[in-house]
Amino acid sequence: MCMFVRKIKNRSGSTSIQVINKTHGKYSVVKSFGSSKDPNKIAQLLQSAKEFVENLSGQSPLFTTLSERDIAIKNFIESISNANIHTIGPELIFGTIFDKIGFNKIKEDLFRHIVIARLAYPTSKLKTVDYLYRYRGINITVDAVYKFLDRLNKKHKEKVEQISYNHTKKILKTISVVFYDMTTLYFEAEDEDDLRKIGFSKDGKFQNPQIMLGLLVGEGGYPIGYDIFEGNTFEGHTLLPTIEKIQKKYGFKQPIVVADAGLLSKANLKKLGEQKYKFIIGARIKNETDVIKDEILKKAKNIKNGESFEVKKDDGTRLIVTYTDKRAKKDAYNRKKGLSKLEKKLVTGKLTKQHINNRGYNRFLELSGEVEVAIDQEKVKVDKAWDGLKGYITNTKLKADKVIEQYGHLWQIEKAFRISKTDLKIRPMYHYKRRRIEAHICISFVAYAIWKEVERLLKNAGVDMSPTRAGELTHNMYEIEYQLPTSKKKERNLLNMDDEQILLYEVIHKLSH
Repeated sequence: MCMFVRKIKNRSGSTSIQVINKTHGKYSVVKSFGSSKDPNKIAQLLQSAKEFVENLSGQSPLFTTLSERDIAIKNFIESISNANIHTIGPELIFGTIFDKIGFNKIKEDLFRHIVIARLAYPTSKLKTVDYLYRYRGINITVDAVYKFLDRLNKKHKEKVEQISYNHTKKILKTISVVFYDMTTLYFEAEDEDDLRKIGFSKDGKFQNPQIMLGLLVGEGGYPIGYDIFEGNTFEGHTLLPTIEKIQKKYGFKQPIVVADAGLLSKANLKKLGEQKYKFIIGARIKNETDVIKDEILKKAKNIKNGESFEVKKDDGTRLIVTYTDKRAKKDAYNRKKGLSKLEKKLVTGKLTKQHINNRGYNRFLELSGEVEVAIDQEKVKVDKAWDGLKGYITNTKLKADKVIEQYGHLWQIEKAFRISKTDLKIRPMYHYKRRRIEAHICISFVAYAIWKEVERLLKNAGVDMSPTRAGELTHNMYEIEYQLPTSKKKERNLLNMDDEQILLYEVIHKLSH
């Protein structure tokens, strides 16, 4: 008679555990121990089955009795302390991608640790030191972190951008269209210096010193490069220097540049064209000449939802105008909301001559005499004619629908800024030395590149999970470090993960190799 434990994979996805007897070449089920999809439960069923076989067959187990086994296990568990258990998830997930992209070519352990901490626990550098000690068993000082930051940008920024660009090119195959935008990053400080300046803040922090961050990405939002500027720099003066510097560095052909309406003046557009760059820029159609505005409104009378038309400009560029019902409803709603606020201020007497400017919905106001303020209904009527219209200026030969489609991808860079500011918590900054500010941006840029790759792998695997959720799952993915009584060597074992963590682990480790 020969008995053994058998695992059977069921159609439902569960695993059954049985003890089988083989006598004279025939197999029979001695006992079924149940089934489960849970790896921990399956392990328990297997252990029970093995003990059943040992007791029934009279084999000498490793321990003479079950109670001795329990005592040994209990003693082992009691010997384990917090120092033996490490949070390994951030390294398993983000560390794997860090290596895959090629950032491990930068031979600085601190660089790796700080970037991974920014993804898993996006907090201050002081908190990073605490994280490394508590969860990774790495003991470093805050001074060591700051000394590293002082040399990071000067020593490694160029290589960081090159690695990121190479990875983006590998994904996209070719860099033919780039998207550029600016954002402001403010500081929790009051004093200005040569970099941090008071300027127009997109974050609404008008009293805080800030810097300007220009980011260049390819299709899909994959990072290409970045640059930082003084906080009071006009954003329209940043695109051409940034794109020229990055293009010259990597040697790719002049791409089509896609940017927002407020980013470039007419003079800058002219300069961009003179440098042989093709571009697609959002147009402020209400700021065009009276001749062009009349042509736009005339052609717009017969336009239907989703249709577009073109108006040729004197500088040789094409002004493409499209209309959608959705935008028309939004424009009408916003105007109604703005007028409602104006009317309330008029009724309460809170709106006087001193409060009037030509911004927003104040353009609908008129003054009678010296003190009487009223809403000009004729201006409101004229404004309605523009509802639903959106313009694009381009010097490309692309068809109108392709121009509109490419401009529509500009949301990818807006998403990049949103990710950096919320998920990666790039702001506010507490550094005041320029080299540390530059290092902070460099680390955040690398973290964003890894974030995008995690997003891409999850999407390609058809897994409905965000990189933010992936980061949360890494927090309680543990490994245990131990040493057996008869061994002089320490060993490490990854503790069992839940189903969602197993799925994330498999996606990252299978698709990234």
